[in-house]
This record gives sequence, C-alpha cells and structure tokens, in this order.
Amino acid sequence: MKKLIKFFLIIILAFSISYLLLKHLKKENENNENNQVSETEIKSYNSNIILNVRYISKDNKGNLYTIKAKKGEIDIKNTNIIFLSDVKASIELIDSDKIEIKADFGKYNILNYDTIFSKNVIVNYLDNEINGEYLDLSIINNLITISRNIILKNLENIVLADNIEINIKTKDAIINMYETNKKVQIKNKN
Repeated sequence: MKKLIKFFLIIILAFSISYLLLKHLKKENENNENNQVSETEIKSYNSNIILNVRYISKDNKGNLYTIKAKKGEIDIKNTNIIFLSDVKASIELIDSDKIEIKADFGKYNILNYDTIFSKNVIVNYLDNEINGEYLDLSIINNLITISRNIILKNLENIVLADNIEINIKTKDAIINMYETNKKVQIKNKN
C-alpha cells in the first residue's frame, strides 16, 4: 500500500511539474498505516528538473531521515529515482547522535530511501569526519558504506583506508583495504 501511494505521488508530481511550468509546488504525503511521513518541497522550471528538493522520512520508532538538494532530476526510465546535485542529508536515530552527510551528487530512491552519494563526500558523526568519493546508504539494511580515497579524522587519529562499513544502529565499523597485501594506515595526531 505504501509503495502504491508513493508511486501515485510521483505520477502526480510528474504531471504537475509539466503542467505548472515556472510555478511552485508543495506536496505532503502522510501514511498513517506505517506512521511514515514524506514531505517534498519543489520549485520547477522543466518537466523533469526540480529545484530545492527536500524529503523527510520518519519511521514508527521516531527515527528521522532528511535529504535536501539544490537540484534534482527525475529519472525518465524510473520515476522512483531522483538524481541530485549539492546534496545534504541527516540521519537522526532515537537514542543516538545525528549523522550528517554532504556530497556533490546523489541518487535517491523515493520508495526505500536508499541513497548513493558521490564526489566530495563528507560524513560527520560526533568528533569524526570521514571524507571519500562514494557513499552507499541503505536505510533498509541500516548500513553506510564509504569508499574510494577514505580519510577518517577524529581528535586523536587520521586513518587512510579504501572502505568503511558502518552499521547505523550499532555504530560498529569495519575499516579495510581492497588489496589484502595493503594495510589501513593510522597516524596519531599527537
């Protein structure tokens, strides 16, 4: 039912954007069955390009996922996918600190909220900052995978690696290199 409602929302959105060129559109969708809130603010100037995109998703436990972008483009082949530019996202879990993500580009799935961030990716969590070129966020699997030219900085260390996997709920992390003969580099700041 939730997927069907969101599918119809995208169809209505696509028709509205093409019909209301150069006008503003604001659409809210509440799904009381799953206590799911999804909000979109859009300013349009073309049939598949949207400005100032914002999605807010909240589950029945109160966890909140927000993603914003200056520009989005609906994938013509799959209207559930939106390509984003200048992306900022936040994950706010109950009983946990906020995780913030920034990137030049993103690919957002409006059905399952999975997002791929690319180019100049920055993740901030507590006193940690992780820089990389690619981040795959899977809300369903509670997993963040960051890869390509990873630099993790905190108050004490700088870590260089190829891949970091973080369980969103437990905050457990696996840091590794792609090649078994290479090692993760840890430099102490002191």
